[in-house]
Amino acid sequence: MIRVLVSSCLLGRPIRYNGSDAPSDKTILSKWKSEGRLVHFCPEIAAGFPIPRPPAEIVGGDGRLVLSGHAKVIEDTGADVTKMFVAGARKAVDFAEINKVRIAILTDGSPSCGSTYVYDGNFTGKQIPGKGVTAELLEQNGIRVFSEDQIEDALVFLKSLEESETENAK
Repeated sequence: MIRVLVSSCLLGRPIRYNGSDAPSDKTILSKWKSEGRLVHFCPEIAAGFPIPRPPAEIVGGDGRLVLSGHAKVIEDTGADVTKMFVAGARKAVDFAEINKVRIAILTDGSPSCGSTYVYDGNFTGKQIPGKGVTAELLEQNGIRVFSEDQIEDALVFLKSLEESETENAK
């Protein structure tokens, strides 16, 4: 069975930076949960961040540039938390590999989990195209990442993976 990693906050766990959740009531997630496909993970909690914690944004680009050492993750306090975000991303990849994950549904906009956009690093709410650190590292390791607004696309991708596996088994 193909497993799907989901941001823990999307499943109603109050672990976001401000102690809130970002629940997604998508029928597809409920179905996958009942099938035993879902595993949940929060890279920021895995890295040791507290709840609540100061908001953080990527300064100088997106997750790809953070991983290459050309951008940083900075809290609104000015603290550089880049190393912790990279550590959380690595733990997410290890967790995904152990759990045989092929698809991830992550919270868009997050400096960890953003899959279509992140914030511009100025704490003004301005979005820029790009991926967060964890989303980027998962993709670099062959795990297809979708946002909570792309769950239907993830379902289509899952079906194509299953059809491919069925064909290969013949």
